[in-house]
Amino acid sequence: MAPIRIVYLILAIAGTILPWIQFAGWFSENGWDMAAMVDAWTVNQAANGLVYDLTVSWVALLIWVGYESFTRGPWWHLPVIIVASTGIGVSCGLPLYLFLRSAPALVKT
Repeated sequence: MAPIRIVYLILAIAGTILPWIQFAGWFSENGWDMAAMVDAWTVNQAANGLVYDLTVSWVALLIWVGYESFTRGPWWHLPVIIVASTGIGVSCGLPLYLFLRSAPALVKT
């Protein structure tokens, strides 16, 4: 495996673990109340800025992956990245897509 693919994979794993450590702590203190979590995300302008930043990044990532999946393939990257980016976050979805996209092409002889 190419060194850059290892870097992408490590970043995808870190982008999964690091945010979810924080979310797990929040959920253990507050329960699975998503309305309270959304309220916490909009508690001040700094938090609001991060929400907008990540939302725009999430939309851009999904558009890019969607376009690439249908024009260059493989199409299955799109649902994988939708689930990873929506369920975990852009910090997982982007490096995961770069990892998938950088796989060596299978050449038929």
